[in-house]
Parts: sequence; structure tokens; C-alpha cells
Amino acid sequence: MKPKPAIRLETGGIGLDEAGRGPLAGPVVVAAVWLPETFDVLGLDDSKKLTPARREEAAERIRGEAVYAIEIVAVDEVDRLNILWASMEGMRRAWSRVWPQVPTGTVAYVDGNRVPPGVEGPQCAVIRGDGTMASIAAASILAKTTRDALMVEYGSEYPEYGFERHFGYATPEHLAAIRRHGPCPLHRRTFSPIREMVLQPCLAFDV
Repeated sequence: MKPKPAIRLETGGIGLDEAGRGPLAGPVVVAAVWLPETFDVLGLDDSKKLTPARREEAAERIRGEAVYAIEIVAVDEVDRLNILWASMEGMRRAWSRVWPQVPTGTVAYVDGNRVPPGVEGPQCAVIRGDGTMASIAAASILAKTTRDALMVEYGSEYPEYGFERHFGYATPEHLAAIRRHGPCPLHRRTFSPIREMVLQPCLAFDV
């Protein structure tokens, strides 16, 4: 007997989610996804609960069958707006690309407890929605797989930091690399401990 999906498909809804709010480095990536009624939701879940192989398999299916948009909010925008409003702006932009392609009045379902400003039509914030609603789970999967791939690329560009292993999070390896090499252009200047390093006054020595 076919297993019953753990999450439900909200017909016609646009799911919105992000990846990368917590790391010290790299962009925040936002996805908006509208799933057709024929989409098989089995295998979808919060991206953090899936193995890398299952995430990639699900992402390939979503890209092939869904209407979606992915927005990459760069580090300088994160520092300028702060991480919350950078995420909200990314959601607004991703939604604005999907909304014209789906039926009028489609509900925007947002993971979390806040909806982005500037989104027309009905919106609904869903706490832990990435584990309960298929459209949000699909957005979670696209956002995470996209961001992980970017951080692997950045690992080749800045090999001294190991981005391909920790994806910019504050692991002991990453913190040690920052102390050793200082921040690179991918580091968020408004995040601690990067902020403290940037603001630390230089010492002048008589020679």
C-alpha cells in the first residue's frame, strides 16, 4: 500500500521559504513555488529533514513540474536591510515572478510568523509550514539546494574558509578560518563576530 504523505497539498497556493538566514557568510536564497494539482507530494518535507540525495531528487521534480522563482539576496543587501527584511524583500521579488503565471487570487503561504509587505492578494503565515504544507516544503527544498550549490562554488573561490563544508555557518572550522584570514567579501559585516572584527580599531606603533 502506498504510504500516506505526511504533508498536505494546498491546491493553488504559492509557497514561500528561504535558506541562509543564520550563516555568517553568503547570500540568503528565497524560493516561491506553485504546485499543480497533479504533483505527487510524496517525498516532500522540510528540506533540513531530507538527505542531500533526496533534496536533489525532489528539487529536480519541482523544477520540472512546478511554477517557481528563486531570488538570491546578496550579502551587501543583507547588511543594508538586515537579515529579516532582506528575506522579506527576497520573498516579495520571488512571489512577484510567480504570481502573474498562476490563477488570480492565489494565496501566498509563507513559512514562519510574518508575511512580506508589498504582496498583493491573500497571504497566510504558517509556522513550521515547511514541514506541513507541500508548496512551502517545495520552496524550502529549492532554496536550500540552490544556496548549497552556491556555497560549494564559493568554496572553490575562497578555499581557505571551507564554505563547501559548513555553508557559511558558525562552525569551529569557519570561526578559526575567520580568525586566521579575516573576513572575505562573502562575510556579513553586520553579523557578530564579523562586526566586531570590522569595527576593531587599528593599533598604531612607533617605529
